[in-house]
Amino acid sequence: MEKDIQELTNYCLNCASKPCSQKGCPLDNDIPTFIKYTKEGEFEQAYQTLIQTTVLGSVCGRICPHQKQCQGSCVRGFKNEPVSIGEIEAFIFDKAFEEKYDRSIKKENVLANKKVAIVGGGPSGLTCSAFLARKGAKVTIYEKYDVLGGILSHGIPDFRLDKKILNKTITSILNLGIEVKYGKELGRNLQLADLQKQYDAVFLAFGANISRKMEIEGEELEGVFGGNALLELQNHPDYENKIVAVSGGGNVAMDCARTIKRLGAKKVMVIYRRSKEEMPAEEKEIMEAKEDGVEFLFQNNIVKILGNKKVEHIECVKTKLIEKEGAKRKIPIDIDGSNYILDVDYVVMAVGANVETDILNTQHLPSTERKYLEVGQNYRVGDTNIFAGGDLIGTTSTVAWAARDGREAARAIEEYIN
Repeated sequence: MEKDIQELTNYCLNCASKPCSQKGCPLDNDIPTFIKYTKEGEFEQAYQTLIQTTVLGSVCGRICPHQKQCQGSCVRGFKNEPVSIGEIEAFIFDKAFEEKYDRSIKKENVLANKKVAIVGGGPSGLTCSAFLARKGAKVTIYEKYDVLGGILSHGIPDFRLDKKILNKTITSILNLGIEVKYGKELGRNLQLADLQKQYDAVFLAFGANISRKMEIEGEELEGVFGGNALLELQNHPDYENKIVAVSGGGNVAMDCARTIKRLGAKKVMVIYRRSKEEMPAEEKEIMEAKEDGVEFLFQNNIVKILGNKKVEHIECVKTKLIEKEGAKRKIPIDIDGSNYILDVDYVVMAVGANVETDILNTQHLPSTERKYLEVGQNYRVGDTNIFAGGDLIGTTSTVAWAARDGREAARAIEEYIN
């Protein structure tokens, strides 16, 4: 394995401009430096370089959309294949678990005797907890389930992220001295006002996992599922010999489609209204879905779900893409007269997720026009001692971006408390 890593690191040019870090990595990991140490066999130094900015290297190294982030900005990738940054990062963190490298950096006591509550144990909450604990704060995570990880535990299938790796990552974070209270859900058996009184600061990181609807006819029929809820709750029906349509083009759509195909569906179709090039999902995820037998219908869109009480058919329409002033990408519009009917047994809507607005309302939290929790530039909610990050505030929906919010919010909380 180390020989293979040596070959991967030798391929790196160690660019002085660091586009992989400065343009491509949401966490600003010092990629050339950690790769340089890895190349020299200084694995612990590589690890110490990485943990200045991240605590989720074993996870991000495996599931980040590297082609759209760090590897997409790699100079090598302009003419050839980019450096396999994710693979090297995962190797270094795995090595750290194996060799039990010190994770604490230089633990400080600048927040000694200060208490911070973290609501939600996903990527953002775990990262915020780790960076605060390193500063000496007494951190308590409140988690509604009986395991931590958020989307990492409940949304990403085992075939993409080995739960043994995830558990090692979580354990290493908790070993910084973090307490966890499971079975605690905001608005049910946990109230924000109480936390505000008990703690110097509160960080909200419970995500956005209410499956978004397409607002089309037939969504109320039996057999229509939300992609996020399907992955989180694992409430799958029997797919044996069934035909399933998955609407969407992101990672949730890929994970749903591949999971459903592996659970025995006869046919799984991903229906996406734009082209393959516009898909949010990474090329690697698309190719692996195809290898699993998933079919793709690009530039098609579901406009109706048909059936008597339960799903029987879907009506689709072909689309064309047009340039629109001010739009970041091409806009799909329906092609007149191109409608057609497909027989299906189930439909999965994987077109995004919303925040649970009932929680925002009952806890008297402000929301934006798009129904996310409203925060200032320093992640703070108004002039309160509440901070928030991740999907809850509308951050780009990747693990690395959520983790960045957690880290930067920890710094804002430190400044606020002091």
